[in-house]
Formats: sequence, structure tokens, C-alpha cells
Amino acid sequence: MKKLLIANRGEIAIRLARAARDYGVSPVAIYADADAGALHASMADEAYGLGPGRPSDTYLNIEKIIAIAARCGADAIHPGYGFLSERAEFAEAVQNAGLKWVGPAARVIRALGDKVEARHIAAKAGAPLVKGSDGPLGSAADAVAFARSAGLPIAIKAAFGGGGRGMKVAWTLEEVPTLFESAVREAEEAFGRGECYAEQFLHRPRHIEAQVLADTHGNILVLGTRDCSLQRRNQKLVEEAPAPFLTDAQRRTIEEAARAICVEVGYTGAGTVEFLMSPEGVISFLEVNTRLQVEHPVTEETTGIDIVVEQLRIADGLPLSLSQPPAPRCHAIEFRINAEDPGRGFLPTPGRITSFLAPTGPGIRLDSGVVAGSEIPSLYDSLMAKLIVTGATRGEALARARRALSEFEVEGVATVIPFHRALLQEKAFTGENGFTVHTGWIETEFRGIAPAPRVEAADGALVHSFIEIDGRRHRIALPAQLFAGIAPTQTALAAADEGAGPRVTAPMAGTLLSWLVEDGASVAEGEPVAIMEAMKMETRIRAPRAGHIRIAQQPTAAVAAGAELALID
Repeated sequence: MKKLLIANRGEIAIRLARAARDYGVSPVAIYADADAGALHASMADEAYGLGPGRPSDTYLNIEKIIAIAARCGADAIHPGYGFLSERAEFAEAVQNAGLKWVGPAARVIRALGDKVEARHIAAKAGAPLVKGSDGPLGSAADAVAFARSAGLPIAIKAAFGGGGRGMKVAWTLEEVPTLFESAVREAEEAFGRGECYAEQFLHRPRHIEAQVLADTHGNILVLGTRDCSLQRRNQKLVEEAPAPFLTDAQRRTIEEAARAICVEVGYTGAGTVEFLMSPEGVISFLEVNTRLQVEHPVTEETTGIDIVVEQLRIADGLPLSLSQPPAPRCHAIEFRINAEDPGRGFLPTPGRITSFLAPTGPGIRLDSGVVAGSEIPSLYDSLMAKLIVTGATRGEALARARRALSEFEVEGVATVIPFHRALLQEKAFTGENGFTVHTGWIETEFRGIAPAPRVEAADGALVHSFIEIDGRRHRIALPAQLFAGIAPTQTALAAADEGAGPRVTAPMAGTLLSWLVEDGASVAEGEPVAIMEAMKMETRIRAPRAGHIRIAQQPTAAVAAGAELALID
């Protein structure tokens, strides 16, 4: 390959551009209008616009991306993670256009992307499994029937998804129908398909995964394990490698099962085989992510292998650059730096970053998609950067992490940095009395932190934007008055105190998906009345007091933080 089109955005697009240059390939970026000022668009040799709209109109638009590849003369496409990275039809479209696809074969993506089929493959390979539905559930009633037969709790999951999106855990039969509908809705938005299946849910499990590399010459390497148990809303926040506090037998079971699954399906490229492990040591196959993972840097740090460069080598038909997986050379922990307020239930906080001061020093790596002045749109997920900390031992990595996080300062939007700082004081994580964190630990056991201060950004006198000329981007600045009523406003969190007054307000900028009650209905204080979506996460809006609700905004409306959604008489 000579020119690589990166079909993604944010920090991963920058990570791929850097690897492409290391490999001797010219990187090409794409960007939606909402990302016109994004850092990733300026880091590539060329950048091409996708136009306005939601992700379905931009980063999920296969025809637009293939057309840009033809326009710029790219001969390969890397999908990164998320968006189209696990869509078999995209892999086929890339190859049908005569381009190299940096990823596994479309048939493998299709087989493992169907989570029900993936379970069948895992069973054939001899991997450990809990009970699951025979196929996708046809209705909420089918979900209830499975829950009755398998027992509670159950996990309802997107059959063609991953990364925790489109996943809901039901603990009672009464909540199964609502959670099934929510999972379907999230799956349709995130992956374009709403089919969901169910399986038994291991209570308080750890989330452990194995990183795999496989070339077209029959070589398969398992590059060790990672622990990804610290999650909120089924989305990972902290990952580390090697997965700590495993027995040799548990590590061997996970690595051998991961290899067997890849052999069974004829896997090529980089991939991750994920498992859950109960407190009693029961291990169950979860899924295979047929793409690069957000947390791949911790494995890179522990092995010394550039996983992205290996992906490019594999796409070029070259063998892996090593014949045996190396022994871990250090311990690595990754902290995702998201634009979320952990003191308010990890609510997304899109907006403009006014200051971004990242740590440096020994054992510190930062993969960032933002700088001071970057805008965090509400259309995409909340990940801004990843802080990766290494040490000769886990104890040294934890000590360096405390130092690094104390130095890390971001202003303009709320971030999860205060959560990470608090986490490093929790014995459940640090392990003095045993490692007891699990996938639901944040929601059920974390002591919590104070909400971030309200942020009210001031509009500037100039509106900054970009124009594209022959694949090159040029920054322009125009008087803000020209855009009165049109220019996007800065994010402002709701001014009204939570739980006070008759107004039902939006806690963040986003989209009003649906009302859970009828106009004029009688509602109780704290009752869920609406569902909003922002940064690919759903949030339930609750009534601030009892009374009769008068709806002011209709579903599908884009609303600003603090916008009035309804009144309660």
C-alpha cells in the first residue's frame, strides 16, 4: 500500500495516521462538518469532507467513503474501531473497489459479528460458555420467555454489535420488555441492525480479554491478556495488561480458547476474544471484536509490538514480524479520558475545551484526539484521549498513575479524571485486600464523587471554520454576527438545580429519543418520563416532582443542555 484512507475520527484516526507514516504510507483523513476543526483532520497528509448530518450520513456512509478513496487515490482503507469497523458489507465494498482492507475477511466479520453464530463457533472450538438464546429474540415477549427458562439475571445484547452498546442487564421480569426495546433502539442507532439475543448474566464478573494477531500465512499469536472490568453503562473506563490476579490455569484457559476460536474461523488480522469470569472462577466466552480495540496500547506497551503496523503488514500479505509472543516486559494501565461528569451519573458533556494540560515523564503515553480549543460534538462518543501508564510492576504503574492524573488538567468540559483519581484510592482496585472490582462495580459499590462545577462557555467574537481545497484544509475566521442564530452554541449544562421546580430539562445537549409517558399523564416524583441520547449513550430523564406533565418538545428533536422538555403542573 502507498496511501491509506482512515475511515474514522478522533484519537484513533491520529493513532492510525502515525502508524501509517511509521510504515511508510501516506495517511488520508475524512471528517464530518461537525469535525471540521478536529485535530485528526489536520494530522493527515490530506483531508476530505463528508458533509453535514448524523453519523449515518457521514462516518457510516459507505458510498461517500469509497468515493473519497477513489478521489484521493488511496489504495487501502483502515476502519479503526466503532463506526464501520465490524461491518462486513464495508469490507466487501472496499475490496470490490480494488482497495486493500485492513482487517479480517468479510466472511469472518459476518460470522463473528453475528453474536449468536459466534457462540456456535466458540462452542465448536471448545471454549467455555453460559446458556444463551438459540438465536435473535423476535420480541420483548421472547425475551421474557428466555428469562423465565434461563433464570435471572439475563443480558440482552445486540446480535451485530459490540463495545457494550445495545446491551442491557435485566434483574426482574418486569423490566425485561423495556430493556429489550432500549437495546434494540441502541443497536439500530449504533450498528444499523436492531436484532438482539439474550444469555445468562454472570453476577459481578470480571471482563478479561486476549489480544490476537493472525497473518495470511497461518501464523497466530495470542499477545497475552487484559482486564477491562471497570465499566460504566457497559462501556470500559480503565484497562490493564497483563490481566492481574489470574491463576496460571485461568490465563491458560483464556489464551487457549482465544487461539482455538481464531483457528476455527480462519481469522486474519488483529482481533480480541473477550470472556467474563465470575468471582467463583467460572469463565464464559463473550464475543470476538474483529477490529482494533480502544485498549490496544496496553498490550503494545507490555509486548513492545506496534499492533497497528502489524495490521498493515498483514494487509500487505506479509508475515507477522515475530514468531512467538514475547513475555510481558512491564505492567500497563490505560485510563480513558472521556467528556463526562462522573458526579452526575457520567452524563456526557460536549463542548469546547478551553485548557488541556497533559502529564509527561517516565512511563507516560498519551493518545489524544484533542487540544485546547477543540470542540467535543454531541454526535459522537465521549472519548477525548487515553492516558497509558507503565511500570516495572503493577505497584509502580499505580504510583505513576497517581502522579500523572494529579498533573492532568482539562477545563471547559467535565471529564472522568476525578473518577480516575478517586479510583486509585480504592482498595478494591489497588488490590491490597484482593482485586474485587467487576463490571457493575461503579454502579453498585463505588462511593462516588462530587459533581463537576457547572460550565457556561462564553461565545467568542469570531467563528472559526475551515475550507477544503484539493484535499488541503485552510482555517478561516469570520465575525460571529454573520452566523447569528446559525452558529453552534457552546455547551452549557442546565442552569436549573436538579430536582427543583416544575421544569423537566435536558441534562445535556443531545437528541430527545422518546417520551415514556403521554402528554397530560400523572407522574410521580423521580419517575422516568423521557429518554435522551448524547455521545452514543441513552439517559433517562426523571420527573423533578409529582403532577401532570405537559410535553413541550417532540421526539427526534435536538435540544441544548438546560432546554425545557416539559412542565409539570
